[in-house]
Amino acid sequence: MTETTVRLPDTSKLVVSSSPHFHDGSSVRKIMLLVIVALMPACLAGVLTFGPRALWVMLVCVVACMLVEAICTKLQGRTCTLGDGSAALTGLLLGMNLPVTTPAWMCVVGAIIAIGIGKMIYGGLGYNPFNPALVGRVALLMAFPTAMTTWVAPRSASSPLWAGVDSVTRATPLGTPWTGEQLFSTWELFIGRTGGSLGETCVPALVLGGLLLIALKIIRWQVPVCFIGTVAVITGIAHLAAPEQVAPPLLHIMSGGLMLGAFFMATDMVTTPLGRTGAVIFGVGCGVITAVIRLWGSYPEGVSFAILIMNAFTPLIDRYTAGKPFGVISHPGREVKL
Repeated sequence: MTETTVRLPDTSKLVVSSSPHFHDGSSVRKIMLLVIVALMPACLAGVLTFGPRALWVMLVCVVACMLVEAICTKLQGRTCTLGDGSAALTGLLLGMNLPVTTPAWMCVVGAIIAIGIGKMIYGGLGYNPFNPALVGRVALLMAFPTAMTTWVAPRSASSPLWAGVDSVTRATPLGTPWTGEQLFSTWELFIGRTGGSLGETCVPALVLGGLLLIALKIIRWQVPVCFIGTVAVITGIAHLAAPEQVAPPLLHIMSGGLMLGAFFMATDMVTTPLGRTGAVIFGVGCGVITAVIRLWGSYPEGVSFAILIMNAFTPLIDRYTAGKPFGVISHPGREVKL
């Protein structure tokens, strides 16, 4: 072979594919399992607070969601996707957003709506524009408002072990009109000795799980920090303006579904913005809507509505904040790809 001979590469060894070209070892299944693990402290707190029936509600929701997804994939002629763990996670989150008194049939209805309408109708995981668990939760709230707002007091030595059966109803901190006097101590709010949904009553358990996900870089810290911070600022200003009519920000932070929503619902990878700037806008938007609904709306809680509304704005937020792909040069009125 002479020096002027051109040596062509072996085309059989050339691989052409789309980015990314490096893989960090993560998978959908691994991420879903890690999120489920992060939720375990809050699940345990819910069972300890409301009794074994809390575990029953969560298990029914998980099993129902998995069955609904299996049926949907079968009807659509697709490969079963139960192995990725997303249906189980949706069921767990749905159960954690329900009262302990929720009957099994209502859990199944919520699962059908969450998976069937909130996820599979769009094409499955990665295509759903809204958080499926919240779609199911809000649908149940609209259809069965009484059942979804009937809260029982936390289990104690004098209350029945199987909470939800012959249990004493009790108002939640957000559902109790503020008269200038706090009916629940800060400690009760912090450890979850109040009425509420199964997974929203224990602040340290939720924060522990959220910090784990942030440390593992599964969620962006900007969303929960901006979400919680915005609610604190708005309710704090409102409390200073009318202390006899508006509860202090600490009560708003530690009550309702704010912690659960901020760390585990608003951070869903599919329905939230891609970039850091978008995450900040998304978190602030969720906080503003939540505070407005809590302070001036007809519902005492607004976390679910806030997240779903901001889910609808995610494509628009990404459009203006996600940046340009590598190799694209911006020109006035047009883009040129190299």
